Amino acid sequence: MEKDPYISVNNLTFQYHSRTEPAIVDLSFKVYPGEVLLIAGSSGCGKTTLMRCINGLIPHTYRGEMQGEITLLGQPVTTMSMADLSQTVGTLLQDPERQIVGSYVRNEVAFGLENLGFSRDEINWRVDETLDYLGILKLRDRETFSISGGEKQKVALAGVLAMQPKILLLDEPLASLDPASAREALAIFRDLADKGIAVMIVEHRVEDVLSINPDRVLYIDEGRQVYYGDSAGLMDVVDYHRIKLPADVVMQRAKKEPVIEFQPLLKPENSDPLVHFDHVSFRYREDLPDVLHDVSFDVKKGDVIAILGHNGAGKTTLVKHALGLLKPTGGKVLLEGKDTHKITVAQAAHTIGYVFQSPTQMLFAPSVKEELAFGPHNLRLPAEEIDKNVDWAIRSVHMEAELDTPPLALSFGQQKRVSIASVLSMRSRILMMDEPTAGQDYWNYNQFMDAILQMPGFDSVLFITHDVDLAVVYANRILLVYGGQIVADGTPAEVLKDRERLKHCRVLPTSLLEVNEKYFDKTGRFLRAEELAKAI
Repeated sequence: MEKDPYISVNNLTFQYHSRTEPAIVDLSFKVYPGEVLLIAGSSGCGKTTLMRCINGLIPHTYRGEMQGEITLLGQPVTTMSMADLSQTVGTLLQDPERQIVGSYVRNEVAFGLENLGFSRDEINWRVDETLDYLGILKLRDRETFSISGGEKQKVALAGVLAMQPKILLLDEPLASLDPASAREALAIFRDLADKGIAVMIVEHRVEDVLSINPDRVLYIDEGRQVYYGDSAGLMDVVDYHRIKLPADVVMQRAKKEPVIEFQPLLKPENSDPLVHFDHVSFRYREDLPDVLHDVSFDVKKGDVIAILGHNGAGKTTLVKHALGLLKPTGGKVLLEGKDTHKITVAQAAHTIGYVFQSPTQMLFAPSVKEELAFGPHNLRLPAEEIDKNVDWAIRSVHMEAELDTPPLALSFGQQKRVSIASVLSMRSRILMMDEPTAGQDYWNYNQFMDAILQMPGFDSVLFITHDVDLAVVYANRILLVYGGQIVADGTPAEVLKDRERLKHCRVLPTSLLEVNEKYFDKTGRFLRAEELAKAI
């Protein structure tokens, strides 16, 4: 006898009051207890709107016109209070900064349980059990501001799971996680489903989610349902330019189409260093251990550097030293020959543009256009140059239609692109980005990375990423960080060939890396899957 679905969506259409077109149109699907549903689609296709309809944020928080029906455990969602919904549906947001409210990890995980009136003993037991289940019990007494973005994602998930929901909605849950943590998280999601929870995953890292064999896949394009079925059928209907598929699938399909070869302008040069780290160590407080240990390296003109490493390895701390946001407690950092202890962040901003991991830490202006003009204006650029820079930056991230929109009203992925564009518009000599592709679909991240690396103006580009393929395709140099130290520094081919070292640093090989290594003797460099299909 077939079980009743936990989630049933029938002919769902929703249009925000602030928009002229529906965000989603005529969606219909079911999720049963014990199932994982993967929802795939490009940025802005309506995935997050769908989740808001299911968890009650629509219509309780976001207003608009809704048609169709949603039932949760047989009850229409429109008849359920937010208190009822909070005990039925657990939601993990894309940006953990928006979800975490507690000062300490234990308080954050306990927050929902306290609001529901659980006893202290029950709360303590659930907090410890959930943290242990996720492998982060060691973070229990840490301050939430002091942990990494990936660790914050795990803590936010712990706060959701402690409520023991029957339905779990996950919005880009892998965005901030290192490859090994992402694999572990996916195993947890599969385990939760096997224990009877209905799990719905919205994710751009489709290849990763396919590894846990989701029971069904829903593919949405421009708000409309294109495909609903098993994983195998997805490969034939998805636009591989927009949704990242396994490398072998892309290569087979790309053989039949013309491919434009990517040619970056930046090439490594043997020049004086733009940034010089000289035996740098750093700790946040005297009573805490060092986060960075004796770090030395140079950034030179032409470098395109990917910084890889596990959650909490010190990658963001490292990059913030280059801009002077943090000052070494040992050693020194020189920016164009000047000690960062002796220059202001404002002075450093003339040389380095920095994109934070969380866009909400950067965005504040009333409109996207004003956001993009703010940096160049502070650098006292001429009005004509500011207009030119803003136009180039907004086109690079394909957000021209949102120039008059308040940045904080946009989706997480769109906010991320605006934060990148706000730094691009400053045309600094060095561009540093922390997780630039988080929340971005495959097409968008390729487009703006292509634009950045094929336009004159930048002397070097650095990006922190957990996306190994981003490093494979775009970097000419990789810094591998583990435990606050640089354990490898070289070309992608050199650094990524040592599988034991990668495993130790919680970095996992991908299908694109493996096929590039297979044909490296023939190509002489790493290529994206579409280019490889033509090259071999």
